[in-house]
Amino acid sequence: MELFAKKAKMNGEWTMLKKINDILAGMPMTLIGGVFLIFSFALPRIGVRLSVDPAWITVIISGIPLLYLAVWRIIYNPGISKISSALLIIIAMFAAIAIGDLFAAGEVVFIMAIGALLEDMTTNRAKKGLKNLISLAPVQGRKIEDGKERMIPVEKISRGNILRVLPGETIPVDGIIVEGETSLDQSIMTGESLPVDKKIEDEVFCGTINCFGTIDIKATNVGKDSSLQKLIRMVQDAENKQAPMQRIADKCASWLVPVALMIAIVTGFVTDDIVRAVTVLVVFCPCALILATPTAIMAAIGQATKHGVIIKSGEALEKMGKVDTITFDKTGTLTYGKLQVSDIISFDNRRDNDDILRMAASAETKSEHPLGKAIVNDAVSKKMDIIPSSDFKMTTGKGIAAVVAERKMICGNESFLTENGIKIENAVSDTIKKLRIEGKACILVAEENICIGIIALSDVLRPEAKAVIEKLSEMGTKTVLLTGDNKRTADYFASRAGISEVYAELLPNKKVENIQHLQSNNRKVCMIGDGVNDAPALKIAEVGVAMGVMGSDIAVDAADIALMSDDISKLPYLKRLSNATVKTIKLSITLSMCINFVAIILSVTGILNPTTGALVHNAGSCFVVLIATLLYDRKFDN
Repeated sequence: MELFAKKAKMNGEWTMLKKINDILAGMPMTLIGGVFLIFSFALPRIGVRLSVDPAWITVIISGIPLLYLAVWRIIYNPGISKISSALLIIIAMFAAIAIGDLFAAGEVVFIMAIGALLEDMTTNRAKKGLKNLISLAPVQGRKIEDGKERMIPVEKISRGNILRVLPGETIPVDGIIVEGETSLDQSIMTGESLPVDKKIEDEVFCGTINCFGTIDIKATNVGKDSSLQKLIRMVQDAENKQAPMQRIADKCASWLVPVALMIAIVTGFVTDDIVRAVTVLVVFCPCALILATPTAIMAAIGQATKHGVIIKSGEALEKMGKVDTITFDKTGTLTYGKLQVSDIISFDNRRDNDDILRMAASAETKSEHPLGKAIVNDAVSKKMDIIPSSDFKMTTGKGIAAVVAERKMICGNESFLTENGIKIENAVSDTIKKLRIEGKACILVAEENICIGIIALSDVLRPEAKAVIEKLSEMGTKTVLLTGDNKRTADYFASRAGISEVYAELLPNKKVENIQHLQSNNRKVCMIGDGVNDAPALKIAEVGVAMGVMGSDIAVDAADIALMSDDISKLPYLKRLSNATVKTIKLSITLSMCINFVAIILSVTGILNPTTGALVHNAGSCFVVLIATLLYDRKFDN
């Protein structure tokens, strides 16, 4: 009991220290520390002497968080990772304080604090996407028992329960339809642009939306086994696999600290001058090394923002340059994700295409189906006169019937027309087959029991898609299409875009499996997507890129990069920018190491003292920032 009390007290003390640390390490306090550091340097040079050096304020504000970090790593980090760049800077700070050079002590911890702030600004990632995904999970379902409906919490639904789902409601669990027909919006799971018609014995997925008819389903996968819960877990698991970007200085701290201490000790013994030893420690501090990565990343992120590309982490920039395979979702990514009338074909010599569209739009005016709405919107955009209709009737998943200008109109699929006694001629069937090979949805238009035409609707390929694929190919990047759409539609759009490798009819877990298969073959994968169903794939890929305007909030939050203008032509630009950023970081590190090397020689020979050494050390940091600034204004071709 006593041991437990001591442990609790220790944890409480660490919590209090962390709160103080967070306040001191924040932007306002760090800037205050910077102001006092300027006072420490400037006031003595204009003849103003204070009883207490203002640099003490800087040492306290920026030194305490650094001391906390160094001690925390010594206590909790395993093995060699106990030695960090923070430890070297704390040693230099105390050494400078010991010989009375407070400006040098304050300068090294202040530069470190600025570097930490810059890194935090570039690596903080919003976590609201997972919360949004969880919010999509239904909380209750309508259970049918003894012929009566009863709303129950979703966690109380068991396998085999019969559930009723009304139009507009969300499917509460995975199941099989046992009564009724409908159309489901499955975009959350498959990304398909069209609602999918469902009938008895068809499978339905949790989280999908019932668009029209009332259906009864038999629960198959419930609770954590439902498809939506699996989707949530995949995003969580992929999130956990994303390691935060590690500071370059900490990667080499295991040898940096011992070397700095050895050179300082040898210098002190050989020269019998403790000031020279302290100067070595001050100039050896890896502040420019620490600034090299976050400053270049901030410049690159600013550069990308000007082009409508939001990059959430520096790690994503570095990885984008290494990507050799880009996997695309189709709907809303390669295509616009919006249905449009693509073809109007007349089988009646007395009716031209405009007549077919006008009559179909007039019949579909009261329809709630996306295909019917698209036909009406097309007619309205062409400023056609819509004829009032009557006796409107909709048969879920099949089509509609209405009377237009005293003529009976039927619009729907082949089986619907056949059920209504309308013969489908060979010419009509051949045309339907041709249009479906092109990935188009077909609405047959019949007037007075005769099929007079077909209206085909299709998603629209982005005009820049083919050029983007060609550019990526020239850069040695493989392209793959991963989509929930059917195989014919996927093959058609892939061929038009120039993508040869296609995987269709994929649920979210299958997209993830395809990406993992590519990764197992040593491919570095970037996933481009826009829907909720793409979130796990965006997370599991080395880099996830979401369509920012059309994409779901969950996809955007799951991704590392968002294209705010939905312009996929920015992908080649992204690769060039990431390559340039990595080169800039390497150049900055090389130059900062060279400056440190020269400064160490000058310190050992006594040319520099701790104050002038701190200024040289600071100049190296400024040089790194200047190089990064040049990256911000560099021109990159798309």
